[in-house]
Amino acid sequence: MGAKAGTAALAAIAGVPFIMVLGNSMLIPVLPQLKAALDLSQLKVSMIITAFSIPGLLIPLAGFLSDRIGRKKVIIPGLILYGLGGIIAGLASVFLQEKAYTWIIGGRIIQGIGAAGTTPIAMALTGDLFAGPKRSKSLGVVEAANGLGKVLSPVLGAALGLIAWYATFLFFPAVIVPIVLGIWLLVKEPDGNRATQSISRYMQAIKKVFARKSAMLLTVFLAGMTALLILFGILFFLSDYLEKSVGIYGILKGAALAVPVLFMSITSFITGMLIKKKVKLMKWLVVTGLGLVAVSLVSLNLYQNVYFFFAGISVAGIGTGLLLPCLNTIITGTVDSEERGLVTSVYGSVRFLGVAAGPPLFGYLMDIGNAYMYWSGAALAGLAALAALFFIRAGDLVGQQRDKAKQTEQTGYQAVKTEFVFAPARKPLPGRNKPGKRTSKSHN
Repeated sequence: MGAKAGTAALAAIAGVPFIMVLGNSMLIPVLPQLKAALDLSQLKVSMIITAFSIPGLLIPLAGFLSDRIGRKKVIIPGLILYGLGGIIAGLASVFLQEKAYTWIIGGRIIQGIGAAGTTPIAMALTGDLFAGPKRSKSLGVVEAANGLGKVLSPVLGAALGLIAWYATFLFFPAVIVPIVLGIWLLVKEPDGNRATQSISRYMQAIKKVFARKSAMLLTVFLAGMTALLILFGILFFLSDYLEKSVGIYGILKGAALAVPVLFMSITSFITGMLIKKKVKLMKWLVVTGLGLVAVSLVSLNLYQNVYFFFAGISVAGIGTGLLLPCLNTIITGTVDSEERGLVTSVYGSVRFLGVAAGPPLFGYLMDIGNAYMYWSGAALAGLAALAALFFIRAGDLVGQQRDKAKQTEQTGYQAVKTEFVFAPARKPLPGRNKPGKRTSKSHN
């Protein structure tokens, strides 16, 4: 496959996390409107975010299926379910109005089931298609697309909220169509990466991976969950804070919500371009990123100023942007392609868990006091940073090196640039060849 085809395929894959992140981030600006329209408590409002994320527990099943039947056969139906859930929630809001809450939750759960088979599998598909330095670069693009969706979604959600708060639900099916067509038509999936062994042997292989690298994998899971729990917790708090304490509404509020994720998106893209195969660098970027998140949360509690507040959450965004591309590259490089779908899906599941837990946890802590929210988040980020410092090791990424040659042969994507190497023939040792017999071919 040529470079242009590879770029087109990567663009189609990157569209998956871009639209998936809209599932939560685009709703955050309209939550106060939704709360008032349906007369909901703070907990019930947070459950609209959580309902989308709970089905993330199904992500390992989606990963298992993608390893055996193919990534596209899981991603495309997942995208369709994602759009269908938006239709259910949107139409219920239009026709049932204040009685629509139960149907909205049901639609959100359907959306979450669809999302469970998309972004983590798209990450695994990227790992299948690209190898070597191109893998980390491509995963950086995928993570940057995720971040770009987070940047645009608050502004887009606020703009749609000017029409009606339920317009956000009806927007989901509209954006699904081009991404489904792109995945279907532009991405050529390598068949050779599918698991062909029996289910029992497949599960044994997965158990061996976790047995050998359990400390590192659990650390990566903890770091990914912590980053997204804090990010979505802060965004949930920020949506309420901007209206009550600052008096910012509408599109301007959406732009303000986009500030931390804009820094995260830019940092993710740059990080993905730079890390390549530098495992030690990845480790220290993960530790540094979590450290920045912890320090920013502590500082937010010490200084009560709106400008300092935005500076602090921007630093947290930079820290998140440093660590997420590194975690993606580590997790896809840990195993061979035949087990990559399930392992990346377990990782995606714990990330979903972080997204699900963030809003209700921060909402609960907000009711107690903002100081509890800041200090708890900082403590969790600090704990994850210490775990990364001790348990992420370069030797655990043998899978990335082992399947590089196989990936290049199967997909046609060249992992490394071929260079001419000058290697002249050795001079024959005395007595090794008969007189008059040539030892090498002559070249004209």
